[in-house]
Amino acid sequence: MKTLSPRLVVLVAGLLPVLARAADMDGAQLSVLWSVPFAGILLSIAIMPLVAPFFWHHHFGKVSAAWALAFLIPFAIGFGPGVAGASIVHALLAEYIPFIILLTALFTVAGGIYIRGNLHGSPGLNTGILAVGAVLASLMGTTGASMLLIRPLIRANDNRKHVVHVVVFFIFIVSNAGGSLTPLGDPPLFLGFLKGVDFSWTLMNILPETAFLLVALLAIFYALDRWFYHRRYEVQPQDPTPDDQQFGFDGGINFLLLLGVVGLVLLSGLWKSGVVFNIAGTEVGLPGIVRDIGLIIITVASLQLTPSGVHADNQFAWGPMQEVAKLFAGIFLTIIPVIAMLKAGVDGPFGAIVKAVTNPDGSPNPAMYFWATGVLSSFLDNAPTYLVFFNTAGGDPAVLMTTLAPTLVAISTGAVFMGANSYIGNAPNLMVKAIAEDRGVKMPSFFGYMVWSVGILVPLFAVMTWLFFV
Repeated sequence: MKTLSPRLVVLVAGLLPVLARAADMDGAQLSVLWSVPFAGILLSIAIMPLVAPFFWHHHFGKVSAAWALAFLIPFAIGFGPGVAGASIVHALLAEYIPFIILLTALFTVAGGIYIRGNLHGSPGLNTGILAVGAVLASLMGTTGASMLLIRPLIRANDNRKHVVHVVVFFIFIVSNAGGSLTPLGDPPLFLGFLKGVDFSWTLMNILPETAFLLVALLAIFYALDRWFYHRRYEVQPQDPTPDDQQFGFDGGINFLLLLGVVGLVLLSGLWKSGVVFNIAGTEVGLPGIVRDIGLIIITVASLQLTPSGVHADNQFAWGPMQEVAKLFAGIFLTIIPVIAMLKAGVDGPFGAIVKAVTNPDGSPNPAMYFWATGVLSSFLDNAPTYLVFFNTAGGDPAVLMTTLAPTLVAISTGAVFMGANSYIGNAPNLMVKAIAEDRGVKMPSFFGYMVWSVGILVPLFAVMTWLFFV
């Protein structure tokens, strides 16, 4: 077996302290041009599936990598390998890797549960599934609930002509809004939990806003679905899925593994350990390491313990997960300077955004926090966006949970709810889209989806602003 060259060992040993001492970049000194690679990857996701679908389908990973390199190479030249290396390590260890490990675990475990039987997609049944998904989203995460229910929902409607609206509202309700009541529901709330926000705070404080949005969306969906359902030739006389199986669940072991996922995520927030490893300037705590290793074990266990027939019945495939992993790798890297510029506050290139959320007397403006957090969460990753505005509002969880509770409610709801505004606002959005397309549903383009979100969600957000934040 080959051993490491002594020169290589010396080089690595000498490089790590340099990386560890690398100062954070000063976002106030950055030019807006550093956001071009991030804008480029977003535009690629939006436009290339329309103008070059074959190329995009086979090479989206290369496109993501190209935009990442378009940022990383000039960044390393301009700021030096120390700052570049430290920033990359932080993006990977503190954000991307835990993010992908959790998504993969939820994707695998939920994909190992097959709901037997042929449900028939009537307006009442579809609305009921969306309502159940909204509840499950806060208990098992938006990713877990989405992966569990999207396949049987599509199967239940496979004899209908119009299915796109069903999937779009599924993204609105199950993949986003439903995950707002516990820190387990959506990554931004989990980050707040890790920062010191009480586990029950979200349920006690965000319930009215969540109830309003969910009831409104379910009512709009029922009316729209009922209109489609009673149109001529909407329901095919021959159902592609036969009624030859009794309703039930296969792959039941995954319910226990799902509890393990929830337990590990909760444990990593409650367990306070002084054991911290500094890796090139990024502190990685023991609870996070245990959580991620545990999630990997659960993922492997699910693959080994789930009968192959369950995966076949579920048409389980890694395509959707690979798409999310490759695209978000580019997003997490190219977003580095964007987040730095936002963190620079009023002195940074995006200072106008920070000024906009503050009243003339210096107090926070909840309505503006709601919209600023939400609009950025629609196109940036909603987890770091939540942290930016959490810190902009002072960053003290004790104050934010009490005196500034309306501001924290605005930040939390903006991050979670408006993640539904685009396909890239929240990871499950892309996964649901990919699964639906695999099942033959012709989903809207990036901008086509936003026609739905702007037409339905934005007016509801405007009403919410008037009801809750003014």
